[in-house]
Order: sequence, then structure tokens, then C-alpha cells
Amino acid sequence: MGIVLGLLAALFWGGADFFVRFASKRMGSYRTLLFMQFFGLLGLGIFLLASGQLQAVLARSAWEIWLWALLAASLNTLSSLALYRAFEIGVVMIASPISACYSAVTALLAFASGERIGLVPLLGMGVVLLGVTVVATPLSAQEPEERAALALKPRGKLPPGVLLAILASIGYGIAFWMLGFKVTPALGPVVPIWIFRLFTPVVLTLCAPISRQRLTWPRGSVWWLLAAIGILDTIAYFAYTYGVTLSQVSLVSVLSSLYSAVTVLLAWIFIRERLQWSQWLGIGAILAGIALVNL
Repeated sequence: MGIVLGLLAALFWGGADFFVRFASKRMGSYRTLLFMQFFGLLGLGIFLLASGQLQAVLARSAWEIWLWALLAASLNTLSSLALYRAFEIGVVMIASPISACYSAVTALLAFASGERIGLVPLLGMGVVLLGVTVVATPLSAQEPEERAALALKPRGKLPPGVLLAILASIGYGIAFWMLGFKVTPALGPVVPIWIFRLFTPVVLTLCAPISRQRLTWPRGSVWWLLAAIGILDTIAYFAYTYGVTLSQVSLVSVLSSLYSAVTVLLAWIFIRERLQWSQWLGIGAILAGIALVNL
């Protein structure tokens, strides 16, 4: 079941990122990240209050658990800001696979925490990571802006946005390890997501004057995009947090990192973006890796 939930997390995160590209073009990445939070915050808040789960967790959980939750939420928010900024100043096809390597960080921390997994599934996880990187990184820049960005890269320096993407992957990796080992076992699979949804807009609103961001209220049909992003992203987080209660954190993390490949496939299906032969090989590697994980 953990394998299925990890794949579902990848599917829904990939769908959310597919819509993010359109919303960000209309209202900017900062406002997109801010306003998409409200859908999950409202829906999860109503569920937690109606079911009594929030009151029960507040009554029985030690303060250290909430500190871990806030620390994970802080890393998640900072990582999201770093990644969205990397998308703005760099090449998406470079930043995206780098950020997807968060699962390697989570897996390493999980192994260091005592988690053990068989040799064949471990090999499958490595093949999946390799496939994700190949799918999300075409051999040559396909779009004019991608070629221009790479051409402007100073010799001997990283391409624009790469450092931010690396920082995002490290932050996400640590945050998801905290979710799997420190937060979700104590708070359950729903409360941590609600904390993320509450923490992120508060921080973004407070940081807006410092970062010179205008938080004007969105208007028109962009709300449909924000709703799709917020709902899909929330479902993906639930699939992840529920998955780590049923299976190894490292396994669910690696499978959830397929979201980058899902976004590429959705772009191929719906907006006819071309896939190179290397990307099709990457898709084949992903399928082979999933088969190995299931052995």
C-alpha cells in the first residue's frame, strides 16, 4: 500500500506542478504559492474540527512534537521559495530534476535513522531516481529561453538557479524525513499538512514587504488554477504522510519524487511538448525501477 501511495503522491504533485506553470505566468510564483494554500487550509481545517482530531492531538502531544512540526514547515516553506525562485531565474528542465533529488536526502537520513530495505528494492529505488533525472533533463535545450539562459552562464559557474534548486532539494529532503520519523507518527497524516498550510501563508505574508512582493487579490479564472494546484498538492501531501505510516520512509520518498516525470508527461499529452528519445528511455527506467521495488 505504501508503494501505491508514493506513486499517488507523485501523480498529484506532478499534476499540481503542471498547473503551477500556467498560474505563475499570470500572477507570479510568490502569489501562486501563497494563495494556493488556502484551499487545503480551509478543507483540512473543517475536517479536523468536525472530526475532533485537532483537539485530540493538541491534548495528548508533547511540545517537542509541535516544535518538530514547525521546523519541518519552515524548511518546506523556504525550500518552496528557493525552488520557485530557481524556476524564475533559471531553466525549469535543470532545476526540476535537481529538486526531485530530495528523496535521496530523505533516504540517506532514513538509513542513518535505522531504516533497512532489501537489496533489490534498493536497486529499484536507484533506477527510479536515475529515470526521473533522465526524463526531466533533455539532452539539449528545446525552448529559446532555455538556450539563452544556458548561453549566458559565466564560464566556470553554475547555471542560474542551480544553487537554489540544490538548496531546495536539501531542505525538502530534511523536511520529509522529519515528517516521516518525527511528526507524522505522533500527529497522524492530516494535522502536519494543515500546519504546513497554515504556516506557509503566514510566513509569505510577513516576508512580502521585505521581498517587495505585492499581494494583490487574484481575479478571474486564475482561481480555477489555484484551486487545482491547492487541492492536488494537498492530496499529494496526504498520500505521502499516510504512506510513511504504512511503509518505509525512504521507499515512499523515492516513489513520490516521480512527480517531475509526471509533469513532463502531462506537458507532452496536453500541450504537445516534444519528448526526446532519452526521456523515453528514462520513462522505461522508471517502470523497470518500480517493478524492482515491488519484488
